[in-house]
Amino acid sequence: MSYLLTSIEERFIEIPDGVEVSIEGDTVNGYLVKVKGPKGENSRFLKYRGIYIEKLDSKIRVYAENPKKKLKAMVGTFAAHISNLITGVKDGFEYKLKVVYAHFPIKVRVEGNEVVIENFLGEKHPRRAKIVGRTQVEIRGQEIIVKGIDIEECGQTAANLEQATKIKRKDPRVFQDGIYIVEKPS
Repeated sequence: MSYLLTSIEERFIEIPDGVEVSIEGDTVNGYLVKVKGPKGENSRFLKYRGIYIEKLDSKIRVYAENPKKKLKAMVGTFAAHISNLITGVKDGFEYKLKVVYAHFPIKVRVEGNEVVIENFLGEKHPRRAKIVGRTQVEIRGQEIIVKGIDIEECGQTAANLEQATKIKRKDPRVFQDGIYIVEKPS
């Protein structure tokens, strides 16, 4: 006597009012998930063999049949990516950074598609941090706000700002000057 065991790992993502989602493709060639909302339009290409994405009435179903550990993890990853797309076009993402200095006042300004950091530790040449994609950067005194609808673009822009002011060859406990992320989207 043999037993047929079939298990399914699945996640459901709610589609809120005012947000349109379209899914094109299949598990072999990959899926293109497009999301439109009040803040704009976002899309992402997702591909992994054995993972299926389908749109039901007001939900998106991400699932794998007979999953192993890796497939279960990828179902969760795909669901998180789609959820971030929906959150981005509905509410947007916002990172807050703080400019910290002890001796030399740091001047920060936006110039085209990069942020220019002047007088960092008294240096003569300005440091530059790239603004990625459609991200917007606002400077309010000692606070920098990074906004956008793509969480990866916002996160990378915030990381670029932090990395641009990384101190080398000095003790970071003493020289605490720099730009630091103080608030992230949860």
